[in-house]
Amino acid sequence: MTEQQSAGATGGTGETAEIGGTAEIGGADLAENEIVLPGPPTHEPVSPRTVFRWAVAAALGFLVVSLAAAATYAVRNLLVQVAIAAFIALSLDPAVRWLIRHRVRRPYAVTIIFVLFLVFVGVVAWLAVPPLVREATALVSDFPAYLDKLRARSPALRSLEERFDLKSQIDDFAANFLDRIRGDALAFGQRFLGALFSGLLVIVVTIYFMADLPRIRRAIVRLFPARHRTNVSHGVNVVIDKVGAYMIGNLVISAIAGVTTFIALTALRVPFALPLAFFVALTDLIPLVGATLGAVVCTIVTLATKELWPAAILVAIFFVVYQQLENYLIAPRVLRNTVEMSSIGVLLAALLGASVLGLVGALMAIPLAAAIKVIMTPVMQARDGADAATATAGGAPGG
Repeated sequence: MTEQQSAGATGGTGETAEIGGTAEIGGADLAENEIVLPGPPTHEPVSPRTVFRWAVAAALGFLVVSLAAAATYAVRNLLVQVAIAAFIALSLDPAVRWLIRHRVRRPYAVTIIFVLFLVFVGVVAWLAVPPLVREATALVSDFPAYLDKLRARSPALRSLEERFDLKSQIDDFAANFLDRIRGDALAFGQRFLGALFSGLLVIVVTIYFMADLPRIRRAIVRLFPARHRTNVSHGVNVVIDKVGAYMIGNLVISAIAGVTTFIALTALRVPFALPLAFFVALTDLIPLVGATLGAVVCTIVTLATKELWPAAILVAIFFVVYQQLENYLIAPRVLRNTVEMSSIGVLLAALLGASVLGLVGALMAIPLAAAIKVIMTPVMQARDGADAATATAGGAPGG
């Protein structure tokens, strides 16, 4: 190459670098026609203007979070009702899907299930509420006399009351309980109307949830990036399946407990069998301690209204035998499609749910915890497998 050609090549390169902006900065070639902005100088002190901008941004963020928290707290009752409606919809969804599998369209399936549910509740209320109210009123009004008979038959109870000075307090509570209920009739009526309105709202929202549940599932999945949608869809399906299976199974077990208790108490001629059986069915929904609570109350009422032998002892034996059958025969068969959890896991989930929403929260927390366990189990297994593979590769010769 001649010197003139070399100079021309060199000049052309310089001109291109000057006009087009091609240069090497820090060893990296910049693309043609690219505008390079200088970075911030290093070790420059933060200016007061920058501090002011950060403070304004932090204050605005705190204000937005505070307003969102205040708005959530203001509508907390509505959010609780929506959560209960969603939970009921998830609980009834297995029955809706069973009808869909038998070639029933979803709107008709939702209508059939909800009408059957309302008819069942209405029939049970029509048959059970009048005698339930009558016997419950008689139990409350006659219980002071039963307590006196129990004291006369039980010296141990008299000594216990005298030791802890409980006699006056128990008598006052038993004598004034019915008067307190009558005195609070107006407040009870107001609460009843509020509960009726809330119940109607929950029913309406539940119908909408049941009708649009597939669309809601797809909408939840679409909130996540495409690479995570498969796992999110699996998690949503697991939550819906476990919540529905647990609630339906738990209600079936509770109904079996109530009916069996009513038959046993009626056979032993224990007074107030219907309200006691209803109480057992209600407490049986409470995890871990509910069945024991119902058994203790029924045994105490039997002991107060009947003789120790044979009625009270046979009632205690019945509950011991039935709880064993429920724990090892009925519950495993009814809840075979749900997830087994340890006792401490059930207890913690129930306590956390009860602290937020009471009994409803305790019932909602357990299937949600079971669903979380199902979702996290393969994640933990995959992580353990990856850790084992890494350890194996690290310990291999030449690794």
